[in-house]
Amino acid sequence: MVEKFIEEFAKLIANEPHKIRVEKEQLDEKFIQIIIFAGNNDAGKLIGKDGKMIGSIKTLISGCKAKDGNSYKVIVKSSD
Repeated sequence: MVEKFIEEFAKLIANEPHKIRVEKEQLDEKFIQIIIFAGNNDAGKLIGKDGKMIGSIKTLISGCKAKDGNSYKVIVKSSD
């Protein structure tokens, strides 16, 4: 659920939405890492100036913790 939301949100922000790919990795019983793969320019766009965009995404996702009890870590990587 969370990874699908992040993928759709990232595609709305990206200049090249076809390059956006999101992977979910279960690190622990209650800890999930979500990796967003994007092109070089889009990775910068997703992180934002001073990390404000990725901070906003993380804030939105923290609301999901209240619902499912999992903690989430979000990482943006360049796929180029």
